Amino acid sequence: MRIGYLMNTYPVTSATFIRREIAALEGQGVSITRFAVRRWDQSLVDPLDQREAERCTYLLAPGARRLGVGALREALRNPRGMARAMAGAWALWRNAGRGARLRHIAYLLEAVELKSRAAGLSHIHAHFSTNTAAVALLCARLGGPGYSFTAHGPDEFVDPGPSSLALKTREARAVVAITHYARIRLALAGGMAQWDKLHVIRCGVDPEALAPAPAPDPEAPLLCIGRLCPQKAQLLLVRAMAALRKTHPRARMVLIGDGETRPEIEAAIRAHGLEAQIELRGWADNAAVSTALAEARALVLPSFAEGLPIVIMEAFARARPVISTYIAGIPELVDRDCGWLVPAGDEDALAQALSACLDADPDTLAAMGAEGRARVTTAHDLHHNAAQLRALFEALD
Repeated sequence: MRIGYLMNTYPVTSATFIRREIAALEGQGVSITRFAVRRWDQSLVDPLDQREAERCTYLLAPGARRLGVGALREALRNPRGMARAMAGAWALWRNAGRGARLRHIAYLLEAVELKSRAAGLSHIHAHFSTNTAAVALLCARLGGPGYSFTAHGPDEFVDPGPSSLALKTREARAVVAITHYARIRLALAGGMAQWDKLHVIRCGVDPEALAPAPAPDPEAPLLCIGRLCPQKAQLLLVRAMAALRKTHPRARMVLIGDGETRPEIEAAIRAHGLEAQIELRGWADNAAVSTALAEARALVLPSFAEGLPIVIMEAFARARPVISTYIAGIPELVDRDCGWLVPAGDEDALAQALSACLDADPDTLAAMGAEGRARVTTAHDLHHNAAQLRALFEALD
């Protein structure tokens, strides 16, 4: 079976789960051609990501002029397919609003390029229901391979009308939801007529590659991993650490990641005098992240918006409890038996959860970590879930 995987920007440091998913499928005999709309505009820190970039075909790489010539050639050779695709682009543009015309012309050009590169492939699978699903839809209308996509959230579900989520779902051969929460959001957008097309196949990690770590040092820091952005709410961690200073003066926090809110976070750390308690490490490769999890007391994600973060699965695989928020798919994996959940944005509840984690005895932390690892091994094993994907693709072939 030969299929294509389509991403917007690939590889990306914060989305290594796609690379791992592709590798797991290839390990099970699926031949995968990698496509992405564009390259990531930042440096890749992991050697595996760097090698993956060399294997990826970038749809915008030929440039606007060559893409335009390709579209004209396609129109001459395949007028019916181009007419169907243009009607699809018009429907996508109409739903998105008048200001999106150029963007949808670009989608059509990208779809033509994808079709020309997808010869011999039986299927295209897109990650996320945004522009990648739009390009896959237009490619299929041109006469290229049929498509499916994986929906993660949270941004994909914010405004499903302008994003044409119903249309993309209706024309897809199948849709993968990473959680039951994602499945119901897809059903709300596309209607219950699409229900049997929606498949819950969870993202995963390799439990064997992420062995349970020994008990943490009593002085081990709390750890937050993720892009520094408003949705991840790392600023609240600074405020919570400031609130804990009197009762837990030796508490420490490590943040791995980078992004647009870094200057604000740095300013808040200085304003609260927490330079010795909070460390910003920037992006790290997979090995460094795994080591940081092993050296941490617990993972903390105070997010306002998520799908179901892979890093929670990684923390559980390393037998570390998790502190996070009651949003989206997180409660499907995290509860009081393996961590602490608080309402998103509740600073007092977040500080109380951090305090409870810092006060927990080693046996309690070990029991939570063991429960988390058991859940990941059961529901989020990368190879098991890749087999589910392979079975789905085979059924569509």
